[in-house]
Amino acid sequence: MNQPPRIPIRVGLADKNPLMHAALKHLLSEDKRFELVFAASDCEDFLRRAGETPIDVGVIGWIIGPCDGRFILDHLSAVEHPPRIVVYTGDESKSVPAQVMTHGGAAFVSKSEQPAVLLDTIATVARGRMVFPYMDVRAIYDNPLSTLTRREMEVLSDLSSGRTNKQIARDLGVSLNTIKFHVRNLFQKLGVNSRSQAISLYLQS
Repeated sequence: MNQPPRIPIRVGLADKNPLMHAALKHLLSEDKRFELVFAASDCEDFLRRAGETPIDVGVIGWIIGPCDGRFILDHLSAVEHPPRIVVYTGDESKSVPAQVMTHGGAAFVSKSEQPAVLLDTIATVARGRMVFPYMDVRAIYDNPLSTLTRREMEVLSDLSSGRTNKQIARDLGVSLNTIKFHVRNLFQKLGVNSRSQAISLYLQS
């Protein structure tokens, strides 16, 4: 059921381009439906700020640096009451909208669209709806990543960013053996035998 959004809708941004920050800040400030809470320049800064200051909707790029939109989506999936995420990107690859949905995003908007489309999408997402271009959803359900738990997806995302098991354990506040257990399980579910194979599958999905 759709929920009426509170007004103003609290929005957080994540994009590597300073010009995009300025453009989106101006766009949101001109519309009384929204309040811009923060603007982050990378994925880890976005996650830190979102953890400190609750927002309703996050608007993120797909390639942010040093990681990507998948990293943000996978880490938010393990958070209680996470913000809903709109991926706003110039990446025109047909696979990206499906990847956004697979990793738990609420909407996909191309930067080739008019600005009003982004604003209306943010408002729609804040009401609890999803907004995506047409796609064959059968490919999403056939994705092996759909078999992973939220924690396994989070660990896999960390592996893809180059973190070691010890670093992941420290960041997540769990034991090294727990991380090894998750890695073993996700290898088995994905049918792979190495980190490189798991990461390759993750980046393609």
